[in-house]
Amino acid sequence: MSETTLIVVRHGETAWNRERRMQGHTDTPLSAIGRAQAAALARRLSEAAMAAIYSSDLQRARDTATAIAECTGHEVIADPRLQERRFGIFEGLTYEEMSARYPEEFARFQSRDPDYVIPGGESACEFRERCLACLAEIAEKHAGAEIVVVTHGLVLDLLYRAAHGMAHDTPRPVPLLNASLNAFVYSAGAWRLESWGDITHLEVVKT
Repeated sequence: MSETTLIVVRHGETAWNRERRMQGHTDTPLSAIGRAQAAALARRLSEAAMAAIYSSDLQRARDTATAIAECTGHEVIADPRLQERRFGIFEGLTYEEMSARYPEEFARFQSRDPDYVIPGGESACEFRERCLACLAEIAEKHAGAEIVVVTHGLVLDLLYRAAHGMAHDTPRPVPLLNASLNAFVYSAGAWRLESWGDITHLEVVKT
């Protein structure tokens, strides 16, 4: 059975990342630091033997992917299924603001019920199904190859959980790092984690 390696990249930093605001589907741009991270990431991947570059179509991911593609000569294949989870009424708010403005909804969200649909958003189950179906489709289309996928923090989270058989309500033991390299192998319908959170290429970026 052939194995496909997906190098899954979280987009570079945004101002909302720095402010710890919920982004979701809000189309926030990269900050100056985020653009520098994307450039460093592109240099790191410039010699990689990737077959294709896929990206969420949100600006922060697409611009990170475009920086890589400009170094490798690939076209970026944008897919809206790779977008971050839809957080509806919570988007643009910090956790403190969410708790103050929407106490009941925030309590439901904090309970980590995978079937809870955030008003104006989606449930963790809906998000998981959408993203994992897309990632499996990409892996099967490029069986045996290495692919770069630029996406969002919680897409990384659900892939980590899929590879380790972790439930949604289990605390995540690893960080979600901007512009990090995370390698997953897909084979026979299952995911395996190869490496996580590689940011050695960001040592040159001033934060």
